[in-house]
Amino acid sequence: MFGARRFHITSELMPVASASRSVPCEECPFRSFHNVFRDFTRDELDFVSRFKAGELRVERGTTFLAQESTSEHLFTVLGGWAFRYKMLPDGRRQILNYALPGDFVGLQASVLNQMEHSVEALSDMVLCIFPRAKLWELHRGHPTLAFDLTWLAAREEQIIDENLLSVGRRSALERIAYLLLHLFTRAKQLGLGKGDTFQFPLTQQHVADTLGMSLVHANKTFQRLRRANVVRWDKNRVEILDGAALAQIAQYDVREPLQRPFI
Repeated sequence: MFGARRFHITSELMPVASASRSVPCEECPFRSFHNVFRDFTRDELDFVSRFKAGELRVERGTTFLAQESTSEHLFTVLGGWAFRYKMLPDGRRQILNYALPGDFVGLQASVLNQMEHSVEALSDMVLCIFPRAKLWELHRGHPTLAFDLTWLAAREEQIIDENLLSVGRRSALERIAYLLLHLFTRAKQLGLGKGDTFQFPLTQQHVADTLGMSLVHANKTFQRLRRANVVRWDKNRVEILDGAALAQIAQYDVREPLQRPFI
């Protein structure tokens, strides 16, 4: 199954990046999510507008950053979902975490000179493109934005910490309950759902590869949650039927998400 997956290095996609931007930074939809994202000062907005090189449309299933490759660009997810993963030589895959709108992708290559993981589009995506060469300009002239990048990196570390805890110590039921609540909280904050139903473009194979489970085990665990009337999964949507019960299973501390930065 892995041999059929399409791999594209970022440089092969760059001609699309030269197209005129369809969403000016001044009209970025994230700026209207006042309870979710920290807004820019006028000076910061002017810089980010110059920093942005364009937009890139990526089809579902495309790997736009590849493990052991270098990239001249950084990305903010403007629309769609992606996942970060590492692949072993024999085709086994470990999904590390998920990128949703507002998330910053590719910073690792800027620090380590090459990617230690890959990033694949889970749905059709739109990415804001930022040239890696201008990153030092951000650090030199805009310390608040530089701190924002540090905050975003720390948040990614926190998310991966929780996933490691799931793989290492949580039971199968706790793992899936935690993952569902984690993604539900993030998606709901971004308006990617209605009520207790949210977009869920993952397959059960994605869930299994995230949580270190076999596909059969993941399926059986989902069925346990369904029979308990806790969740309902229908195609690309998940409905949380009993959030309190799901949180209790996951031992998930449901709290109001902090306002966060974006680039």
